[in-house]
Amino acid sequence: MVRTCVLLVLLAATGIAILELVREQTGTPGFFVGLGLALLPVAPLMAAFRWLGRAAPAPWPQLLFCFGWGACTAALIAILANNFATEWIAAATADPSGADHLGSIAIAPVVEECAKAAALLLVFVFRRRHFTGPADGFVVAGFAATGFAFTENILYLGNAFVQDLADGTGVLDSVTAATFFVRIVLSPFAHPLFTVLTGLGFGAAAVSARRARRVGLPLAGLALAMGMHALWNGSSQFGDDGFYVMYVCVMVPMFGLLVWLAVRIRHRRLRAMAGELALYAAAGWLTPAEVPALASMPARSLARALARRSGGRAAGRAVARYEADAAALALLRNRARRGGALREADFAGRERELLHRLWQRRATAGPALARAAVMEELLPPWFDPLAPAAAAEVPPPRREERRADRREDRREDRRQERRGARRPEPSLRRSDPWTPATPAGPSSIRPCVLPGGDGVR
Repeated sequence: MVRTCVLLVLLAATGIAILELVREQTGTPGFFVGLGLALLPVAPLMAAFRWLGRAAPAPWPQLLFCFGWGACTAALIAILANNFATEWIAAATADPSGADHLGSIAIAPVVEECAKAAALLLVFVFRRRHFTGPADGFVVAGFAATGFAFTENILYLGNAFVQDLADGTGVLDSVTAATFFVRIVLSPFAHPLFTVLTGLGFGAAAVSARRARRVGLPLAGLALAMGMHALWNGSSQFGDDGFYVMYVCVMVPMFGLLVWLAVRIRHRRLRAMAGELALYAAAGWLTPAEVPALASMPARSLARALARRSGGRAAGRAVARYEADAAALALLRNRARRGGALREADFAGRERELLHRLWQRRATAGPALARAAVMEELLPPWFDPLAPAAAAEVPPPRREERRADRREDRREDRRQERRGARRPEPSLRRSDPWTPATPAGPSSIRPCVLPGGDGVR
């Protein structure tokens, strides 16, 4: 609570300061014109980053904090530091034009990327349970950079509007139109693209077991972000067409690469969730039909709609909360099993908490998810949603497989007889690679043993 209050006060103070600073530089008319135009790309960018994180959505307060940090605190730090550095270089070299060029290429990328990366660092340190991999780094970095670009666009567009008023130029020939085309139409993704590289470094560090990687990967991502930012700012030095050459040859391919990477990260996260939730389904915490539904975003959306249709908004919210808790549980186990930066010292308590919340909402969410899985055709024809987990995990064996199993059973019997040991009952055999979880039920909400944690297969 103390940290939250301190951060809110900091955001409020820097927000008031940056608001007054931008209004002073652009004037009141320029400020409102810049504000209206700068708002246009904010909603699409936030929706795109939110889509990437929908598999395991981060809390909205955390995302809004990142946006506010980028728009207020990071922007204020960048403006003050850039102005100070540029004035110092100009005084030292007596070359104001050279100071501006050097500041935009060497000073601004370092200051701005460090200021935006501070939001990622705060989330990584103080809200690490919500930082489960590259997808979270991608989303957090995107929101922080979107906020920063929003404030910067107000400043640029407001100054352009003031210049147009002074020159009396028409709309089509105005600096405002040119600035709007370059910053809002062509490159609204520029700042998010840079900062996402830092976010991917933090996300990779979150699932890394080595201390050197947990420190080095964020720094490597930050260095790449600074390099890309400096290259982008220096494109004007490559001649009249330098900007467009840089845009076509570097920015567009880089943007396409990051879009492809975002889609791939999302799919990999859903597959990882399906694999982890299968263990809990085998223990009875989930029905087998819920696992493919929870690993499919269309099925999850359909389940919420079905619940709202039959039980009202309260039922829809219960299903949404159930889906979020199941995703958090799967990612918690996945990261602990992989030995990430959180070796999950509180794994047992956090798992117990999530399992208890799942159990409370299972009666409402389970049938909706099972029906959604059937309607989305996520289940094979032989699958019976009402069958027990053990009977529904695999398709019926073929005749050749049954014969091979019987031969293996006979060989095992002979080996046990030679050792003088009694063969365990078939119902007690462990035939899957996972260590079984604790059976479901309120009285047995205990931490599940991680796969391979006790050496038992």
